[in-house]
Order: sequence, then C-alpha cells, then structure tokens
Amino acid sequence: MKPVMDQMNNIKTYIVVLGLSFTLVGILSLEGLAQGDIINDVKEAIKTGSSKETAKFFNQNVDVTLDDEMQSYSKTQAEFVMKDFFKNNPPTSFTIVHQGASKGGLPYAIGQYISNKQTYRVWLRIKNSGGKYLIHEISFIKE
Repeated sequence: MKPVMDQMNNIKTYIVVLGLSFTLVGILSLEGLAQGDIINDVKEAIKTGSSKETAKFFNQNVDVTLDDEMQSYSKTQAEFVMKDFFKNNPPTSFTIVHQGASKGGLPYAIGQYISNKQTYRVWLRIKNSGGKYLIHEISFIKE
C-alpha cells in the first residue's frame, strides 16, 4: 500500500510544480505583452503627431531631448514641448527599428521619425511606475 501512496504523492507534487510553472510563464508573458503594448501605442501616437496621445504614456516627470538638448519636464510641460515639435516637424512616417530591455529589465525602443524637413533617431526609455509602463525619457536626435 505504501508504494501506491508514494506514487500518489509524487503525482500531486508534479501537478503542483507544473501548475506553478505555467502560472509563472503566464505572468512573465503578460509583462512582456504590457511592455510591447506601450511601445506599439506610443509608435501610433508619434506616427500621427499627436502630443496629447503621446503624453498619455509619459511618467509624471520625463526627460525630453530635442536636437541634443535635454530638459526635464513635468508630464504637462512635456506634452506642450512635443506639441511644438510635431507642429514644426509634422511626421511623414515613424517606425520602430529596434526594441529590447536593459540588463536591469527596463524596456526601450529605437525608432526613426521622418518629417518633411528632417530625419530623427528616436529613443524611448520606459520604466514601470506604479504597475504601469510609462515613458521616462524620449529623445529626437537629428540623423
């Protein structure tokens, strides 16, 4: 009788470990999706030149670099800075050319923004803030 009980305990242990493994994989997959979602959503906002939509993804404070000049702004101030940038450089296209995560797990994306005047390399640094992924830094550097 004891060998049957040992087998039952082994099966129960196996099921618990398997269940926990699936749960962990699911959680990690959802986190990856959340990171990918913000990058895709920001891409669409920038592509349309909408400072209002882009600012929805800003942290409360955001570093904005335009033409090698970096300034820290509140979310509201950064929205106005982006509004002025989009007005002076309306987008003709915007694509994400690379995305990934730093060694610390912080997501980032690199894109190419083309206006009728200039082409820019765009850097997005994203951080988890209060359970949401938000832009911590956005840079538009002339190519």
